[in-house]
Formats: sequence, structure tokens, C-alpha cells
Amino acid sequence: MTFNAAEKHQSQIPALQMLVALGFTPLSQADAVHQRGGRLRNVVLDDVLADQLLRINRFTHRGREYSFDLADAHEAIRRLKPTPDRQKGLRGTNQDIYDTLVLGTTITKTIQGDSKSYSFRFIDWETPSNNVFHVTAELSVERTGSTQTKRCDIVATVNGIPFLVIENKRPTESLKKAGSQLIGYQNEDNIPQLFHFAQLLLVMNRVEARYATVGTPRQFWQTWRDDEDRDEVIELTANRPLTAAEADAVFSGDFAGARPFFEAMAAEGPRVVTAQDRAIHALCRPERLLDLVRRFTVFDGGTRKVARHQQFFGIRKAAERVRQITVDGRRKGGVIWHTQGSGKSLTMVMLGRALALDKSIPNPRIIIVTDRDDLDKQIKDTFKSCEMEPIRAASGANLIELIRNKAPLVTTIINKFDTAARGAVDIDEDSNIFVLVDESHRSQTGRYGGDSQFATKMRRLLPKACYLGFTGTPLLKKEKNTLSTFGGLIHKYAIDEAVADGAVVPLLYEGRLVEQQVNGDVIDRWFEKISEGLTDAQKADLKQKFSRMDALSKTSQAIRAKAFDISEHFRKHWQGTGFKAQLVAPSKAAAVRFKEVLDEIGHVTSEIVISPPDDNEGNEEIDKESKDLVRVFWERMMARYKTEDEYNRQIIDAFKGFGDPEILIVVSKLLTGFDAPRNTVLYVCKSLREHNLLQAIARVNRLYEDGETEKQFGFIIDYEGLLGELDAALTTYSAFDGFDADDLAGTVHDVREEIRRLPQLHDQLWDLFKPVKNKKDMEQFEQFLADEAIRQEFYERLKAFSRCLHISLSSDKILDVFDEAKIAAMKRDWKQFSELRRSVQLRYQETVDVKEFEPKIQKLLDDHVVALPAETIIEMVNINDPDALKAVVEETGVSEASRADRIASATRRAITERMEADPTFYRSFSEMLEETIRDYRAMRISEREYLQQVIDLASKVANKDRGRQMPDAIKGNDDGQAFFGILEDVLVTEDSQPIDKDETAVIALAIIDIIKAHHIVDVWSNDIAQNNMRNAIDDYFFDVLRDEKGIDLPVEVMDDLEHKIMDLARARFPG
Repeated sequence: MTFNAAEKHQSQIPALQMLVALGFTPLSQADAVHQRGGRLRNVVLDDVLADQLLRINRFTHRGREYSFDLADAHEAIRRLKPTPDRQKGLRGTNQDIYDTLVLGTTITKTIQGDSKSYSFRFIDWETPSNNVFHVTAELSVERTGSTQTKRCDIVATVNGIPFLVIENKRPTESLKKAGSQLIGYQNEDNIPQLFHFAQLLLVMNRVEARYATVGTPRQFWQTWRDDEDRDEVIELTANRPLTAAEADAVFSGDFAGARPFFEAMAAEGPRVVTAQDRAIHALCRPERLLDLVRRFTVFDGGTRKVARHQQFFGIRKAAERVRQITVDGRRKGGVIWHTQGSGKSLTMVMLGRALALDKSIPNPRIIIVTDRDDLDKQIKDTFKSCEMEPIRAASGANLIELIRNKAPLVTTIINKFDTAARGAVDIDEDSNIFVLVDESHRSQTGRYGGDSQFATKMRRLLPKACYLGFTGTPLLKKEKNTLSTFGGLIHKYAIDEAVADGAVVPLLYEGRLVEQQVNGDVIDRWFEKISEGLTDAQKADLKQKFSRMDALSKTSQAIRAKAFDISEHFRKHWQGTGFKAQLVAPSKAAAVRFKEVLDEIGHVTSEIVISPPDDNEGNEEIDKESKDLVRVFWERMMARYKTEDEYNRQIIDAFKGFGDPEILIVVSKLLTGFDAPRNTVLYVCKSLREHNLLQAIARVNRLYEDGETEKQFGFIIDYEGLLGELDAALTTYSAFDGFDADDLAGTVHDVREEIRRLPQLHDQLWDLFKPVKNKKDMEQFEQFLADEAIRQEFYERLKAFSRCLHISLSSDKILDVFDEAKIAAMKRDWKQFSELRRSVQLRYQETVDVKEFEPKIQKLLDDHVVALPAETIIEMVNINDPDALKAVVEETGVSEASRADRIASATRRAITERMEADPTFYRSFSEMLEETIRDYRAMRISEREYLQQVIDLASKVANKDRGRQMPDAIKGNDDGQAFFGILEDVLVTEDSQPIDKDETAVIALAIIDIIKAHHIVDVWSNDIAQNNMRNAIDDYFFDVLRDEKGIDLPVEVMDDLEHKIMDLARARFPG
């Protein structure tokens, strides 16, 4: 026996088998339609849901238990399903349904004249086994305003409600494509009604799986790593034999032919566990699925989010920890260390929610503690956006009042406990108070001048509270007493794990010691390097500005040199790409000076975010000039923005967007807890150590993707020599010598590691073209790329090489790795392959209006290589325009085969776009076109013959030339000819002979009359009107075709024909 590489064999059926083994009852495709009442727009198994609602719901009146009735179930279902007037778009509707599923509804019952409202559940969350779980494959769902359907690979339901939607792929296909499909299905003109209900989405193949929820952008789909599951257990589940009934359901419909293969495979022994199996077992087994939906899902400002694996297990372990009670009646606490960028704030929200839902904890109260006012506000806003309403303590006295009033959810900064402890005359000994302390190592260990006293007072005020610490950075060796202070480590998720999961981007480090360069005899060479790409006039202007350094103090010289380098580095490599940068200045005065120089140069835009000036600004601001500089700047900002909050808000919002400013200059603000996904480059001009350095560099590790623009790395450009050449263990540098080496694994990587990948990616690009015999003949390259799969592989390899080349050329370190000749060769090849990409996009009429390259690669093209022509949009050929066809035929400078491919691709596109309006006609021409292309590829016809044949086919498609006489009754009637086409091969006599063509034409016209008679306004969004149309067609089949004309079609043929007629009617008679 050999393996089968098809998607259904490699992924879809194994996924079905796994789900069945986990407790999902399989439904055949026909059963799934039947359970939906035969209505393909409906996505709920109505009968299943009604039965379950009556089974899991009962109510008690005056000590006696009663059952609800079917009318109650139907009323609950009516409330659950969103009618058009109650829909709020995809996300809003999904959130409303989620709330209804989690909270339930109420049903009013009258017993002996006494009317009351009683709780009514859709899901039994507490006892998963009380629910019923079904799964089906190839679920067809009607599109909005259309009878066309989309098929979902796998849909699983809980009590008949769609919870899981899965898209399967072969191992050779990208999961990005699968994710894009599921995201596309959610669009308003697609099948959004399925995703109004869906709770979890998965894409998978045998070697990889990712999950998300409704509305999740593609870059935030996550992998899952399980702390508990063992492959031995998963293997038993994956190889559990199906019962006969289960096998009949799984191997039904489109999958019937696969049954012998899987039976033979099972007979040869157990199969091994795959990544897909692990994901399904971890995320989809009933009790885990319900837990993820109920306790580990939040809506953050309307955006639905589901827990990542570290959040799930961290919260689970925290919940288990707090259930343990010490001898003095306190709940045990501990520390959760989850690296920055891994969703620590949402972890706190989810933990708060889990504690609130824990029935073993009576009346839990939660106090969130931070050590800075801006973090306090940020966390309060995060809780609020997740629909948990915290009260922010305004003062120490207000904090005491909130504790006394037993407020359920409070946020505060830790120093308010100092005032509270002095003013309190009583204490709260409730052991169900949970104090969640953010960045706990700072607030609990006394690192910041006595904060440990605040911690002591906090514990004095709440002696039996349970303390749970959170940190995003590793603990210093001397701080590890935090663990004992809180009760030990609960859960750890380090930076290398986050990078491996794709939760954050890796960081590339480059040291640039500019002062050494500008103070030595290499200044001219350095200046030429940073001004590469400027005209002579621009260089002269820049040099004049730069020459003013001589008259400046040493400190100002250093700022000016760094500002020039930063300006030119950003201009050459990042400007116009959509990515942005942060510059960390050593003081407020230095920040202002950096901006002044950047503005003087005039190549990049920048803004400053600092706190107001005060009398303790650090050493540099002791001099009056520096103080005045900061004061004048601040007065100017207040004149423009009126308040500090508005100043911060407007500049930060602008920085997070696409436009100006390109560089944000900061001193200490916005180095912690600041998320701006576009932020990609951190220019470090300040001495930072330990936690401060780790928190600062994490500002550029957030994921970002916008169309073709995808962030692969964050870049740390170090002007302070903090990590030297990064050629030794991180803990050997003074900036990190207080940490354990293992805790810093994967924190930053030398940019030279990425540069050294260039030859491998260059070779992979060339390897694709090994079959091309003459490497100097561009026509052979283009013909080799006729196959779409090979073309897409070429685009992917070119993109990978392009990205690596961009990173390499943006760094001085490339000259440490390659000589000039090697660099020049790679740049030359890159330009040639870029031109090839454009040429084949034009030749094969790529249907997507694609930009040449993502913006940062376009920068590489413009600044390092002779630019290609400015045109970036592929001009599509209109085959209905004879002049356009003639222009392609007469085009010079390209081969006849290239012109033929361009016309063939345009014809193929036209056929695809129009197929639904006349499937018989267009299908025949599609087959002729593909046969012509095959003949040319096999060298059975010449280039000239190929060009002539595709011109002929294009003209016939454009003119609807059917190449034969049509019956008189439908001559000149395009609708009649289209319906004639789908009837012609189906309508046969009792001895299987085709009926007379004139008779077929009469039947086609009769069916059109039936359609028009039932074609009312908005018919295609009216199920009743469509059913009436179908019934009339059925009546015609039986009363006229069978009884009058003797054409007795088998039931399955009749059903298929009716389906084709309805699809064609929708395409030809919209409205």
C-alpha cells in the first residue's frame, strides 16, 4: 500500500476520526442538511438544539420540579438567532451570541396562575457530558444574497450550535492560505452567519496547526503547546476504531471512495501522532473546548480574543494554587513570569474572570496593583474594555473606602497603600481578596528605594489576602526572593518560547559607535556611507549642516553625530515602509536636541514624548541652558495641545498610524507597557541596564502585518555599546550581569546571524530554476514559470531572499561577512529576478492587483539597485475589446509565446468570471483553452500556432460563438441558450437517446417562464420565495416532463438538475 497525498486523506478525514474519537457524533453530509431543515442558509441543527434545551433545562416552583415545553425551546432559539434587525456586524453579532450562550436567557412560565421568569441555558458549562457534540465535513452554507454556497472542511457543533470551524490542507500547502480562506468566509458577502456562532477556528495540516477566533487577523493566529498531553494518550485516541455507524457517516458523500484506503491503513497498524492530532486533542476535546470558550475568551474593546497556551496553563495553575489553604487560613499565592508581548495584561483579566467564576471561592474580590500611574490607568482600561468594570482608587483614603465597601474589582498604585495604612483604623481579614501585583519584582523587593515598605503596609492592611505577582522580565538573581515573598513560581513563559511560538518577533542587535567614527580620520568615508543615494546637491547641503559640529561641545557633538546617523539610517532603510522607530535619549534636554538636529536635517519626521519638566532632571539638566531648553519645549507643547493628556494622546495616536511622526523620541516614558505594532527600530542612545533594557527593547518585538507588509524582526541599534559586538554570553556584559544566563535565552540575536543566511536563500532561489537549460534565455525562465504552483514558489523564495537582503544591506556588518564582489553579485541577481517576477505577472495576467514588493523591499530596490520602471500595476487584457487584443498581438520586444500566454491567461480569467452565467458554454471553451496550452507546452504546436489558436478562442469567448446552429426558438436568446446547455445532455428518452433539440429548447423556455413567474423583489434572500420556485420546477418535471413528454428522470438526476437550474437562475436573474 502507498500513501495518498490528497488533502482529505492527509488532513480532513484524520481530523474527523480524531474528533469522533474525542466524543463528537459524526453526521453525513446529507444528515447535516436534513438537521438544518434543508435550508443551506441555516447553520444551526434546530431539532438537535430543541431536544437538548428541553433535556438540560428544568425549573422549580414551590418545591416541585417542572419541565419546559417545545414552545419554550423554540422561543429560546428565536432569541439566540440574530434576525437582520438585531445584527451588529460580524464582531458585534458574535459577541451578542457569545453573551447569550454564556449567560443564558430567561423564559416566563405560569404555574397555577403564578408567572415568573426562570433561567434557561443553551449549554451546560458545568457538566460537559450533559451536552451533545456533532461533527460533519464539507458543510455547504449559502452565501449572503445568493444561492451559491461555500463549503467548510469541518464544522463541529455543541447542542446543534456551530462551535468549531476547521480548514484542512495538505502538508505542502501553506496555513496562511487556509487562514485567509476562513477570514474571507467571514466577510459580509460570504457566509458570515456561520461565524456569528463560531467560537473557535482552526487551520491545520499534518505537520502544523494554528487556532484563532472570529475576527482575528492572520498574523495573530497562534500555535498551541500543551503542558499536560502525552503522545501515548493521543495515539490511542487517534487510532480508536470507528464503529460501523460512525464509519458510514464519516465515509459518506464525497468521502465514500476513501473508505478502502483508511481500512487498509488501519489493518497495517497504528499511525503515528501528528501536530494536527495534538492540536485537536488539546483544543477540541469537549471539556477543554467549553473551558476555552467560557473562561478563556474575552472581548477586548470589541475584539474577540482567546487564550494562548501560556495564558491558559498559567491561569489554570494559579487557580489550582489559590485553592490551597495554609494553616493560618490564607490562600497560597505565587508569581507568573510571562515575557513581554505575550499578553500579560489580558492574562490578569482572564485570571480575574476565572476567579469570579470559581464556585469554590465565595464572593471573590480583586485588587490590581501597579507601581506607576500610567500602568494603573492602562490596566484599568484593559479590564474595562473586556467588560469588567474596575474602580480606580483616587487616593489612599479612597482605597480604604473601597476595601471597606467590599468593591469587587479595584485598581491602584502601590504607594496608595502607604496613605491607606496610616489612615486605616481597621483591617480586612477576608481570605477571598486577591491582590494581583503587576511587575511584582519592582514593588515587592525594595529595588526602588523602599517600595518593600509599601508591600509590607499592603500586607498589614490585608493580612489574609492572596497575593499573585506578575512580571514580564526575568528576575535578577538578587530579586528571586520575590518568589518566596509571593509563594513560589506558578508558571513561566520565557522570551525564547514566545519567539518560537511566533507570539513576538525576534530581535536583531547591531552596535554602532558613531562618535569613534566621526572623531577619527574616517569621517569623510563615514559621511559618504550615510549619505548614499543623495544627489550631489543634497550631499553638499547635508555636509554643510554636519560641519557645524566643530564649534559644539563634546556632548552636543555626540548628539549631532548620532542624529545624522539615525536620520540617514532610517531614510535609507525604513522611510515610506509603514514601519516606525523609537529613539531613547539620555535626558529631556538631549531629547529636545535630538529633535532639533533631525528637524534641521529635514529627512525624517519626529516627535518627543516626555513628562513635564521638574527640578530633578538628572545631571545634564542641572545647567540652566538645558533646563531652559526643556521648559521652552514644554511651554510650546502646552500651547499647542492644552493639556499633558492631550499632548500624549495625539502624538502617540499619530505614531501608531501610518503617517508622521516616523521617529518617536523618549527618555523614560513609553519604555514599558507601550504597544505600537509598527514600532520596528529602537535607537538606543541612553545607558540602560537590566529590567530597564529588557523592557525597552521589547517595544519593538510586537507582531505587525498589513497586506504585503509583514514585520519579521525588531531591530536594536545600540549607540552606547551596551552589548559590544554581541560575541559573548549576554551575562558577560554589565547591562545584563545581574541575570541568570538561562533566563535570557533568545533575548536578542546578532544581526550577523541573519546576514549569514543570504547565500543559502540565494542558492535556494537559483535551485528552483535548475531545469532551465539556458540560464541566459529569459524566455525559458518565463515558460518554466507557466505553472502557477512553481510561480508561487518563485515568489515565496524571492520574498525570503529580498527580506534577508534588505536586513543585510541596512547593516554595516554585511562587510564583516561578505566582500564587495559577493554583495554586488547578489544585488545583481536580485534585480534580475525582480524583473522576471514583474514580467511573468504581466505574461500570466496575475488576477490580484499586487504591488511590486512590500514597501521595505521597494526601499531596497530604490536605494541599492537601479530602479525598475515606476509602473507597478499589471494591466489586464480585456478580450471583449478587439483593439486591446490587437495591441497585445502587435506588441514588440516579447515573444509570440509570451503574447499568447497573456491572451490565454486573460481568456481563462474571463471564463472563470462568467462560468456561472453559462456553465456549458464556458466549460467547453475552458477545456479547449487548456488543451491548446498543453499542446504548446508539449511542443506539438509552434509559438505562432499557439498565438493564433488562443486569439481565435478569445474572440469566440468574447462573441459567445457556440460554433454550431441553435434551435430557432432560442436564436438570439442568450438566456434560452444558457438553460438549453444544462438541459441538453440530461434530457433523454426511455432508451437513453437525446431528445429532439427543438423540444429541449421549448423546455428551456418553459423553465425560464417558471423562474420569471416566481421572481419577486429580493427573491434570493427570501427562502419561502425560493422554495416556491423550486416546487414549481418540481411540478413541471413530474407533470410535464414525465407525464406528458415521457421523460422520466431518476430522482438523483432530477435533484442535480434542479440545483443547476437554481444556480443558473440566480446568476442570470439577480435581484
